[in-house]
Amino acid sequence: MTLSAPVTSGDAQGMTIVARTQGQLVRRRFFQHKAAMTGLVVLLAVVVLAFTSVGFGPFGGWWKHGWTTTGRVIDGGAPTLTLWPFSIGEHPFGQDNVGKDYFALVMRGTQQSLLVALLVGLVATSVGTFVGAAAGYFRRRTETALMRLTDVMITIPVLLIAAIVGRMAGGSGILVLGLALGLVIWPQLARLVRGEVLSLREREFIEAARAIGTRPRRIIFKHILPNTLGIIIVSTTLTIASAILVESAISFLGFGVQPPDISLGQLISFYQGAMLTRPWLFWWPGILIITVALSINFIGDGLRDAFDPRQNRVRA
Repeated sequence: MTLSAPVTSGDAQGMTIVARTQGQLVRRRFFQHKAAMTGLVVLLAVVVLAFTSVGFGPFGGWWKHGWTTTGRVIDGGAPTLTLWPFSIGEHPFGQDNVGKDYFALVMRGTQQSLLVALLVGLVATSVGTFVGAAAGYFRRRTETALMRLTDVMITIPVLLIAAIVGRMAGGSGILVLGLALGLVIWPQLARLVRGEVLSLREREFIEAARAIGTRPRRIIFKHILPNTLGIIIVSTTLTIASAILVESAISFLGFGVQPPDISLGQLISFYQGAMLTRPWLFWWPGILIITVALSINFIGDGLRDAFDPRQNRVRA
């Protein structure tokens, strides 16, 4: 719908004002956030490169070396990638001690780290949203019990409990590891959702829904949670970024993904002694961890600004 309004200053001209929905405003603000767009492009590039290069599951990849294939170490395993003149060479990221192509190893490690982080984000978001919504809406004993549990979880160092859980679940595969880590990283989201629900449950439209006999479950899922969607989405992206770092840390300590599989943190752990002699074995997984974490954080910043109702200016 378009509305026309005359301009009183200067020449008489018509100004068209376009009425947009809240969803359209959020999308426009997000797409106009340069850092978020940069992070999104970089993250998509890393995901596509990691999952298409060495393949995933039954699907093969386009890279000529497998991450489990050994070979003869060439030129001490040095990287063959050159920027000027640009050339990839046979082993762009170099080779490890037994002649495995390090590019294939890093791509496989990126796959595993991304999958664990995604699982952690989904599980932590589900648990945190449920706990926060139940505590904020029902109050009284329900709120007391759930918030005391949340306080206990917050007081325990995340890295310590994640290392213990990772040690117990690391040998069972990334699915169990992601589920287990997600069950210890939800408290911050629960507190944020609770605060939003506490402010929403006293609004007039919630009181009206109660007055006509709407069940609490329907009120929570149909009226309250949709109005907290912004903070949930933003917190999910930041949780995924934190999960990348947590998984890398516990894998570095030997409590995460276990051999014969591999992750970025595990690669850093294996080759930390080569920092001075063959630093590329340490650099590449570290660069990927920083790149992914920063990209997700930039996306989270963009989503936070996009959902902020105070951000009213949208360029045409």
